[in-house]
Amino acid sequence: MNLTVKAKDGSDAGSHEVGFDVIENAKGTQAVHEVVTAYRAAQRSGTAKVKNRSEVRGTGKKPWRQKGTGRARVGSRRNPVWRGGGVAHGPVPRDYSKKINSKTRKLALRKALGERIKDGDVIVVDDLVLESKKTKDFVKLMASLKVDSGASILLVDRADNENLRLGSRNVPGVGTETGETLNTYQVLLYDKLIFGKDAFEEVEKRLK
Repeated sequence: MNLTVKAKDGSDAGSHEVGFDVIENAKGTQAVHEVVTAYRAAQRSGTAKVKNRSEVRGTGKKPWRQKGTGRARVGSRRNPVWRGGGVAHGPVPRDYSKKINSKTRKLALRKALGERIKDGDVIVVDDLVLESKKTKDFVKLMASLKVDSGASILLVDRADNENLRLGSRNVPGVGTETGETLNTYQVLLYDKLIFGKDAFEEVEKRLK
């Protein structure tokens, strides 16, 4: 599969053959689901905490004798049934992260990126370096590439491309990432994926 490489003015600057096998069938769909689920689970802080009956403040004395009062038997004022008592089966701090092996991660990224390429949502630009860090230069670049101003965009380029990061940070719905750290969730989250040619080749190396 070939991709048309664009210049910054929107003109064609050649073509690039995708350097990894694009999955044509349903293979990899489950891997995508597992990786995205694990990614979202890992974003949870897991710090929710309530006090159980052993942790709440209060006496341990039995409120009244077991028999003879006519009232229901009760052993503690910290009983979860009582106001001010502990919480039964409440949340406690925990780790929500899930282990996903490297082969599954690679398969999921290859599947997700391949589908976005087939849908025409991936743009490879010969050089994504901006002349300055001004937002207007970034907006001009997007207009040249004919990217809808209302679309969410992920820019993938080298980590040292400071002008691109600074020029795009004030534009709503725009994110930046590097080819070394791009993940499946990001590939699926944005409407358009715009790669610098070097960054796209870096992703290809990861997926070979």
